[in-house]
Amino acid sequence: MSDAEMQERMASLPVGVVLRRTPGATRWAKWAWRAAAVLPGAGYGGWTELRREGEAVEYHAATVNLELHRAETEAYLVALNGNPPSVFVIMRTEPGAPDNRPSVLTVTASAYEAQDYTDNGEDIVEPVPMPPGLMAWIGDFCERHHREEEFVKRKRRPHMSDRRQDGIGDARVRQAADVYRAPGSIRKGGG
Repeated sequence: MSDAEMQERMASLPVGVVLRRTPGATRWAKWAWRAAAVLPGAGYGGWTELRREGEAVEYHAATVNLELHRAETEAYLVALNGNPPSVFVIMRTEPGAPDNRPSVLTVTASAYEAQDYTDNGEDIVEPVPMPPGLMAWIGDFCERHHREEEFVKRKRRPHMSDRRQDGIGDARVRQAADVYRAPGSIRKGGG
């Protein structure tokens, strides 16, 4: 597959993830972390401190590639039509990390993929509002690649599709011994 064909099927953009550290609410959690923003087109992050307000600190924690695939446009449209439109930051806290800081695994624009990450119980999934430029980029990709799938109603098969009555019994077995016959017809001598 050529680069042009691959480009037509998918798009990729580096996205920086800003994590905010605030004092924890309990004595067991000294710090609380949450995804605060994303920076489309950002360079290397590496836990660069961006802003400090008292004990709250914001870090450019990492830069990961946000990939869009043309088969996933329905999921991107769900995220674009959310209130507010969001991308999802997927994080995981590793044991022994300094300040219990999470590592950024990925960023996705797919609401369905984000939901899949919530199923394992190990990952932290946080929606982050999309900046206008990122919204336009994802919207443009969806506009070029999204195809509505036509709803096809499933047709019911007739109950007896081959016109054989199932459950009557084997014709080779005598009628009086047929286990599928009603007991009343046996008593009347029908056999």
